[in-house]
Amino acid sequence: MQNLNITLIQSSLHWENIEENLAMFSKKIDAISGETDLVILPEMFTTGFSMKPERFAEPMNGRTVSWMKEEAKKKNCVITGSIICEENGKHYNRLVWMRADGTHSFYDKRHLFSMGDENNHYTPGTKKIVEEIKGWKICPLVCYDLRFPVWSRNTGNYDVLVYVANWPERRSHPWKTLLLARAIENQCYVAGLNRVGNDGNRIYHSGDSALINFRGEIISSIPAHEEATETISLSYGELEEFRKGFPAFKDADSFEIKL
Repeated sequence: MQNLNITLIQSSLHWENIEENLAMFSKKIDAISGETDLVILPEMFTTGFSMKPERFAEPMNGRTVSWMKEEAKKKNCVITGSIICEENGKHYNRLVWMRADGTHSFYDKRHLFSMGDENNHYTPGTKKIVEEIKGWKICPLVCYDLRFPVWSRNTGNYDVLVYVANWPERRSHPWKTLLLARAIENQCYVAGLNRVGNDGNRIYHSGDSALINFRGEIISSIPAHEEATETISLSYGELEEFRKGFPAFKDADSFEIKL
């Protein structure tokens, strides 16, 4: 199977300014050198972690999804990140998975951050998605989902776990530690993409974005606290060899999630 090229874009965000953020990310995506299969943007990449969905929510045929369609086609890759979405009178922190051919899937954040009042403004999702690129199976999740290993658990259905986030610097140690844990326990690659800079609530984010292999080793080199873009190539052969040599999944507990 071919290698998978993943691009992490660690960036600051313009607080609650959709147009400025789209213009900024257009420039960053245009500047990606070489080929990439998947471009990952932060959680709520058009607004920052805003609790004003009544002002900034967009429909799925709105400005941002149209922009994602244009950018994915132009770069001939998948682009993903979460936005504030409205559907049937409800608001969602929705990760959009936009393919180069203009088709898309989406995942609504399951675990809403109650300590940030997110649960009082958004509706939680009820199902995960697993997407495919070049034969690779990829499961995208959002920020606070990282703290809940049962929801993230690999049941043999994915090769890469992706988290997009607005994770504050004051809790950077859990962010970095849990990303490593998810990679080790699920015997998969993990991509964690977080923003940098202050948001409108003066909460600082250090980034600490990383791509981690199935051994829990960091294979990316994005520095904390800085805006940076990096493309990393993943080897399916190495993943397959590791799983065959250490098939811990055979001893895993079976479980059922009740929503």
